[in-house]
Amino acid sequence: MFSQKELFAKALMVEKPWFIQEVNFDPQDGKLDIWIDFEAGSEFFYEDKELGISGYFKAYDTTKKTWRHLNFFQYQCYLHAWIPRVEVGNGKVRQVTAPWEGYTRGFTLLFEAFILELVKFMPVHQICQLYETYDSKVWTMVKTYTYLARQADDYSDVRVIGVDETAARRGHDYVSLFVDIEEKRTIFVTEGKDQKVVSKFVDDLIAHNGSAEQITQVSCDMSPAFIKGVTDNLPNADVVFDRFHVTKIVNEAVDKVRKAEVVNNPILKNTKYLFLKNQDNLTKFQQEHLNEIRLSGLNLKTMRALNIRETFQQIYQAKSPMLFKKLLNKWYFWATHCRIQPIKEAAYTIRRHWNGIVNWMDYKINNGILEGFNSIFQAAKSKARGYQRADTIKAIIYLLTGKLDFQKINPHYSTHLL
Repeated sequence: MFSQKELFAKALMVEKPWFIQEVNFDPQDGKLDIWIDFEAGSEFFYEDKELGISGYFKAYDTTKKTWRHLNFFQYQCYLHAWIPRVEVGNGKVRQVTAPWEGYTRGFTLLFEAFILELVKFMPVHQICQLYETYDSKVWTMVKTYTYLARQADDYSDVRVIGVDETAARRGHDYVSLFVDIEEKRTIFVTEGKDQKVVSKFVDDLIAHNGSAEQITQVSCDMSPAFIKGVTDNLPNADVVFDRFHVTKIVNEAVDKVRKAEVVNNPILKNTKYLFLKNQDNLTKFQQEHLNEIRLSGLNLKTMRALNIRETFQQIYQAKSPMLFKKLLNKWYFWATHCRIQPIKEAAYTIRRHWNGIVNWMDYKINNGILEGFNSIFQAAKSKARGYQRADTIKAIIYLLTGKLDFQKINPHYSTHLL
């Protein structure tokens, strides 16, 4: 059988020269306080690579510290200890880090690991209410962990990336996300959506053992800023325009035609999604309504535009790049001779971005993973309530979509903590 102190020493993984000095449980106060001390004459390891200091040193003096630990059942738990300072030579005195001490002042490593995993699933303000701590401390912890974990990341194997912007806050504040498409993880987030974001990405890539020359494919929308940024900064990269964004251009053209005709054709009222949705996704009622329009005998430009849109979508079913190009050329001729101005303008836009569209057939990459990450981020905005700073937004994106290895910096971290 373990004594009380032995039991808590085992549970807290307290090892020599440290030992449990005292345990005080006060259910009225709702707290468990545990005092930890060290054996007299003990030596402690201290290392400072910048100063070239590494070794074991005896205590010079001590400083009292307190840390919040995981709850003891429904009660708060705090660890208290006199932490030694050591004299490392040349009159320099340095504070030793306790084995259980976290990166955030006043938190243990295990408490940090638990809270970090909670942040993935709960709004921060709710976590703080539940554990009676401050939002600022939790966000400081999240930023510290994402920063340190990213410092250890290696991007030397990244070859295929996707880039897209997302609204960071209400209004026109944006951040741009760069995703490793093959590994399905966010590797870089920066403010803005202009061409400069690509050069910032390259700087970050180099800082993580990568190079601009290693990127071979970039999936993005038709933003002139992104295109120029890739052209100027990634010399070996082929731009690939995401199928979703290309189809969106033709969809928007169809809707412009419908809006122009609805004024004189009431049958087109409230039909926006009849013409934007794929045929297979229409409800039975919507399908019947569309058939009614088809059989109305009206020579509607909207119906002709719909046929052109549907033909364009079918091109993506081509079995080879050669057939894809052949069908796209035929479609382009049809679209530019259809006498429907919005469709012609969409076709001209596609011609201006021809190579990036054709590249899709060769590489078959898209920004689907980015769209998914964007949805995760938008749903998580409530976690950043009251904290609209860019560094907070970046931290939550890295935490949720970066696949960061937190065990490298905290051995207690595990996705199975919850």
